[in-house]
Amino acid sequence: MRKRNFDLNKLPTHVAIIMDGNGTWARKRGLPRNYGHRMGARTLLNLVYYANEIGIKYLTVFAFSTENWKRPKEEVDYLMSMPIEFLEENRDKLDKDNIKIKVIGRRDRITKELKERIIEIENKTKNNTGLNFIIAFDYGAQDELTRAINKIIAEKVEKVDTTDISNYLDTKDIPNVDLLIRTSGQVRISNFLLWQIAYSELYFTNTLWPDFSIKQFNKSLIEYQKRERRFGGLK
Repeated sequence: MRKRNFDLNKLPTHVAIIMDGNGTWARKRGLPRNYGHRMGARTLLNLVYYANEIGIKYLTVFAFSTENWKRPKEEVDYLMSMPIEFLEENRDKLDKDNIKIKVIGRRDRITKELKERIIEIENKTKNNTGLNFIIAFDYGAQDELTRAINKIIAEKVEKVDTTDISNYLDTKDIPNVDLLIRTSGQVRISNFLLWQIAYSELYFTNTLWPDFSIKQFNKSLIEYQKRERRFGGLK
């Protein structure tokens, strides 16, 4: 049993993570960047199972951004193939552990094989009631908002409120983010869930993503529980 110094009854409902630092981690060790991505995937898997174990309901991770297409072709090709391997290797255990998978972002630019794997695992886990594991892939918040606005225009909605906009986003029916974590010492949002983090608590750590442990995740939860969330009001 892992030691925990936080209250299981006061967990954030929705945690989002910008998993930054895979390339830096590999470079510091004289290893290829792709090896850093592989080790980062291992860190992610451990965290997914742990989040499910302690009762977090939603976990969204930034796996590939709309801007990541600018990276070298070899790295982009690897980042397209790695999720296929990740989903195939872990599909049955994720399903057995009652974890529901959803992928948000664009699907018109990814490979046919990856698209098929995404549809397959979403369908396989759609009735699960444990952790909602959301993977943002070929995702950018500005692109998401642009797509939402174009849908609203196409449907000729005359008057729009915040609820309407939320219902046209990729995260429809998913609660807004309570806690946003970013690793590797970078202190920026990088076009991730801009609408959904309007009142999130932000947690930044210098730890590179492959080294981000369960202990460090617990530390972020402890910090979250220390904060007073007022949503613009007073207590």
